Amino acid sequence: MQSAVVVETDAVVIGAGPVGLFQVFQLGLQGITAHLIDALPHAGGQCVELYGDKPIYDIPGVPVCSGRELANLLLQQIAPFKPHWHLNTLVSSLTLQTNGRLLLQTSAGAQLLARSVFIAAGVGAFVPRTLKIEGIERFVGTQVHYQVLPRGFEVSGKNIVVHGGDEPAVALAVELAEQGHAARISLLHRRDVFQAPDVLLQRLQQLRDAGRITVEATQITGIDASQDRLTALQIVDAEGATRALPLDLLVAVLGISPRLGPIADWGIALERKQLMVDTEAFRTSVPGIYAVGDINTYPGKRKLILCGFHEATLAAFGAAEALKGNKVALQYTTTSPRLHQLLGVAPASAPSASA
Repeated sequence: MQSAVVVETDAVVIGAGPVGLFQVFQLGLQGITAHLIDALPHAGGQCVELYGDKPIYDIPGVPVCSGRELANLLLQQIAPFKPHWHLNTLVSSLTLQTNGRLLLQTSAGAQLLARSVFIAAGVGAFVPRTLKIEGIERFVGTQVHYQVLPRGFEVSGKNIVVHGGDEPAVALAVELAEQGHAARISLLHRRDVFQAPDVLLQRLQQLRDAGRITVEATQITGIDASQDRLTALQIVDAEGATRALPLDLLVAVLGISPRLGPIADWGIALERKQLMVDTEAFRTSVPGIYAVGDINTYPGKRKLILCGFHEATLAAFGAAEALKGNKVALQYTTTSPRLHQLLGVAPASAPSASA
């Protein structure tokens, strides 16, 4: 078995929330391309997961936007810098090498040898909440999936159970039913009450009335398996009646929770599960590692997106000076030809002499 190819890079950003995305932008202005890693299958982090459609009012120059809108704007902003994406991926280990570089191993098997690492992981990596059912873990990745189905996963002719009571679970059940490929779609929740926008609940009811979605107001108590295949869930309803619910595929959409995870084992100085940094460049106690956003702590720290943007800016300058070995001149995006070239924009026209 061949070992993974080690990819060398100047920068790795861990966390694709708003601060991590802005970190990529600030590094891009310094001419540094980054690899971007996030445990979620999409960019936006906690801002999208918790405030996807809720209003945010404290972004400078943007009177109001949703978490999803903010993430989309930041994605547009970093597009010229073409980061290398590693989504649905965790950093399983990080070790300081004798030459001062940092070797990261990911859950997807990638190895990244970086000159600088920026931890923008918020309150830790967001990972799916899992089912606490004996024996179910051996089917994870084949017949059991959390939060989403892998892209291109074959569902034709399958009996699918979607487990969850919030908008993402309802939306997935509706999407699968509308595709019309599965043999049966069951939406399982402890009560026949769902938290989702009215328009989505109306569509769910239409599909129920048409017999294309069956709602199971039950709880899972166990599983049935045969010849290394998951064949059914053991369920119980509110009256205590138990039965088996046959299935081919289970998607548990139970939300996500933050965990500090392997970060705690990287030898970085911690205070109350947060990374201690200086405020000159937001360096941690490990050379080459910076921490920005809610993951860090320092005197006067405020957990605001605005503050995270400021921290990412100073961290990018600090890293650029460390990588280049000299002071970095301050340039402005309005007037700098170099920054215009990096951003792929035309410089502003100079006023005419007659103006």
